[in-house]
Amino acid sequence: MQKSFQIVIVEDDKDLCAGLCKALKDESRSIVSCGDLKGAREQIFLTNPSLILLDINLPDGNGLDLVKEIRDKNLSYPIILLSANDTDADVVKGLEIGADDYVTKPFSLSVLRARVNTQLRKSENVTGKETVSIDNYSFDFERMIFTVSGEEVSLSKTEQRLLKLLVYNQGITLSRDDLIDRLWTDGAEYVDENALSVAIKRLRDKLQAKDYIRTVYGLGYMWVKNNE
Repeated sequence: MQKSFQIVIVEDDKDLCAGLCKALKDESRSIVSCGDLKGAREQIFLTNPSLILLDINLPDGNGLDLVKEIRDKNLSYPIILLSANDTDADVVKGLEIGADDYVTKPFSLSVLRARVNTQLRKSENVTGKETVSIDNYSFDFERMIFTVSGEEVSLSKTEQRLLKLLVYNQGITLSRDDLIDRLWTDGAEYVDENALSVAIKRLRDKLQAKDYIRTVYGLGYMWVKNNE
């Protein structure tokens, strides 16, 4: 069976973004696009992208900061930077911070397609690229295998998404409203807030993680960084 790839394109120029989506989409690829860092984080940290095309200059920040954030979480998604900054120093900085390739604007779509294909070939046989290890926990978000002290734990789809949001944002308080919006994305107009409390409790109990999943009263929840 042909492998399916998901490409996340982060580009605020709507015309260019539409052109990239059209040029890169085929029967083996799904394309997700967004125009800012906020949207990029939501897509990247909730899905399993095969590759990220990332503009450096975005309306709400610098794409290099997102590259660093991704690499600091030990995630090895292939990243191709897009930028009008074409000096050697700019290219070197982008590659040294963790990007896999750097394409300067304007560029040929055929050349970009070739570079995308190269990165997808490199990553096609890589496994375990989404494994996060914290103390006695191992969370493999690619194969959806979660262990505590070597013992596998079964998590529901909602619990898996909740865990991913928490561990990819260690030390950051995620508000209840934000978690509800990002966990229940089926278009439901109303979600009982108690559903989040139940999901948190079940996740804590299954992972024996009461010292890791902290309730920040009046705000939301966080996975405590370094168990501090």
